[in-house]
Amino acid sequence: MALAEPKTRFFLPYSRLFKVGTLPFVRGINTGLLRKMALPSRRETGDFQIDRYSELVLRVLVVEDEPDLLRAICQALREHGYAVDPADDGEAGLLKALNRDYDIVILDLMLPKLSGLELLGELRERKQTPVLVLTAKDTVADRVTGLDSGADDYLVKPFQLAELKARLRALIRRSAGQADPVITTGGITVDTAARRVSIAGNPVELTAREYGLVELLVMNRNRLVTRTMIYDHLFDENHDSLSNLVDVYVSRLRSKLGKEFITTRRGEGYIVHD
Repeated sequence: MALAEPKTRFFLPYSRLFKVGTLPFVRGINTGLLRKMALPSRRETGDFQIDRYSELVLRVLVVEDEPDLLRAICQALREHGYAVDPADDGEAGLLKALNRDYDIVILDLMLPKLSGLELLGELRERKQTPVLVLTAKDTVADRVTGLDSGADDYLVKPFQLAELKARLRALIRRSAGQADPVITTGGITVDTAARRVSIAGNPVELTAREYGLVELLVMNRNRLVTRTMIYDHLFDENHDSLSNLVDVYVSRLRSKLGKEFITTRRGEGYIVHD
């Protein structure tokens, strides 16, 4: 049975994660206060407007056994536009990681039922999903063990939310073979670091999910992107995958970026060409 990590908690106002003390203190912070102190909330449509608080939409699995920290990280990432699935033990985390295609897994090491290192080992036997280890274990030996076990990056608590997001973006770019954050295709430029899309230098206003779909398509340009892939990357497990949301977002992008930007493969999916 894994040893429990120190009862340290982190609170997430705006762009930072602050260490606020021990468990009894954090239990006094209710969900309403977290929401009030965090980033702008969802619109009624469930969408987000890209601004300085927004983030590209990626499908993220967060595996963390401490409920306050798990809830805070998931809420912060969702407020930034990520699609997030939580798991509060190693077995649940491994099951989700193996059965869904995540863009990245944020993984604590000290987990019940199955340790983070054991989960990582099982995952690496079957998948190459990027894994960011997020833990209070901060010795050099701990970092070496985590990286040698298959982790792609290692972030020690406490941390700044801005750094966590930057590391997520970098891992996604590396896994897609796209080291340069700026992608230009079909006269459209996508800056994945600045989260901006422009046509001939003129910025195009997109919601976060619209941007997320653009990025998914251009990261996989000249390759077919199926509807299942879009649902898996842009929506969390609480969304209805049988809805027509994909059609809605594709239609919006064509109206903003041009009908020729996205090619439909009827019955298969969508493709963006260079």
